[in-house]
Amino acid sequence: MAAAGGGGEDPVEVQKKANLAMMELSNMIAVPMSLHAVVRLNVPAAIWQSGTNSPLSAAEILPLLRPPPPPSTDPGNLQRLLRLLASHGVFTEHLSPSGVRRFSLTPVGQTLVSAASSNGGGEDGPSYAAYVLQHHQDALVRAWPRLHEAVLDPAGPEPFARANGGTPAYAYYGGDGEANELMQRAMWGVSKPFMDAFLNGHAAAFAGVRTVVDVGGSSGDCLRAIMQRVPTVQRGVNFDLPEVVAKAPKYPGMTHVGGDMFKAIPAGDAIFMKVAHRQTQAHSGIGRNTFFPLYIHYLYFFMAGITRAK
Repeated sequence: MAAAGGGGEDPVEVQKKANLAMMELSNMIAVPMSLHAVVRLNVPAAIWQSGTNSPLSAAEILPLLRPPPPPSTDPGNLQRLLRLLASHGVFTEHLSPSGVRRFSLTPVGQTLVSAASSNGGGEDGPSYAAYVLQHHQDALVRAWPRLHEAVLDPAGPEPFARANGGTPAYAYYGGDGEANELMQRAMWGVSKPFMDAFLNGHAAAFAGVRTVVDVGGSSGDCLRAIMQRVPTVQRGVNFDLPEVVAKAPKYPGMTHVGGDMFKAIPAGDAIFMKVAHRQTQAHSGIGRNTFFPLYIHYLYFFMAGITRAK
């Protein structure tokens, strides 16, 4: 970005733009919080309606919410949320000649509904809705205002632990069944499109492999996708923390193993890893008390590595 004030621009105008830019930065939290609100209210699914995606007004959406509000509820607040998110590409706003504003889902907004709902498969398939909800859980949101403490006290507890009674993120998700279930659904929603894209381009990397170990495999959905798409893979080992695999569903040919990847990894013909920022940071000697612990629940796929066992 070019420096403000270049090209002989009027200093007064430069200052006005700077002021507006800082106001926008300061209020950015309104966008994810609004997104969180519409997901909790089930707005995307109400508009989507099994793939119709017909534009609806805020007043028409209200009775479709889960749970529905009283019939006398003013739709004004919902319309404000929809318009804000329309300005960020989640909804398309349609203005009728009579002045009624209706909203449909953009391709970005459609990531919040289950792909299965468009072909009669119900609405329990993967979507990014759980991912949005997970990012804005109270326990995580409480940690962000403590971020500066990681700078002042790098050797101290992570911001998440500071904000949650000293409980680190790993322990929190391991001990809270509801939070752990949400994390699993969020990871499922993210993993499905990631694995589809990965296997469409790189399934040949598993040629000749019979046993795959998925390190940090959560509920086993990524490994299951590999086993379904690659006929030579006959056995899968889903490896994650004991409290994670304890609730993982059973799949044919797959074994769930609990443990610590930094101590030992089960044997296999190939090891599949999705490297997370938190793990890389914590075990690289760079330092552990940064903002990365806030993302312990966030499996950020910046690299997918397949390592052949020697």
